[in-house]
Amino acid sequence: MRKVVCKFCLLLSASLFLLSCRSETPSSNNVQPSNQAVGGKKMEMKVTSKAFQDGGMIPPQYTCTGANISPPLAWNSVPEKTKSLALIADDPDAPGKTWVHWIAFNLPASARELPENVPAQENINGGKQGTNDFKKVGYGGPCPPSGTHRYYFKLYALDTDLTLDSSATKDQLLKAMEGHVLGEGQLMGKYQKQG
Repeated sequence: MRKVVCKFCLLLSASLFLLSCRSETPSSNNVQPSNQAVGGKKMEMKVTSKAFQDGGMIPPQYTCTGANISPPLAWNSVPEKTKSLALIADDPDAPGKTWVHWIAFNLPASARELPENVPAQENINGGKQGTNDFKKVGYGGPCPPSGTHRYYFKLYALDTDLTLDSSATKDQLLKAMEGHVLGEGQLMGKYQKQG
């Protein structure tokens, strides 16, 4: 009996040790992949817009109740070894799931802005746009069914170019970016439909 108990204790100890050593793999539901650069130093970029302040209200022209055009975005502090930039804009307050409004990738490392009203086409400013949750290529503005929603414009500096096309979704972009993120930054705006 004592041998059985000892074997059970050994098995339990080994199992607990293996579980504690296991590294967690980020899932496609994570909003942001790791932003650790080489050496573990966190690189942060500042993302801004001339149209609204971080945490402020997004003007109607950038939403479904207005012209539905993309807002101007700018950024700085891009890590030195960046080869391309990627952008994800989404709404975590949407009912049922986080709603994706915009994805772009393979933006040149030298780029420091996206102008207002980026055309709804695959190739833009030296980079590409993917498919949003409206099933369209390019930007789709805030259109909350009720209440005030938050909209995150997240920028990622990558150490590679990605082999994706305009059919790429947020989940596919996040998967392709895994292990390649050197730095990131974000801007958050809010919107509530009037009437």
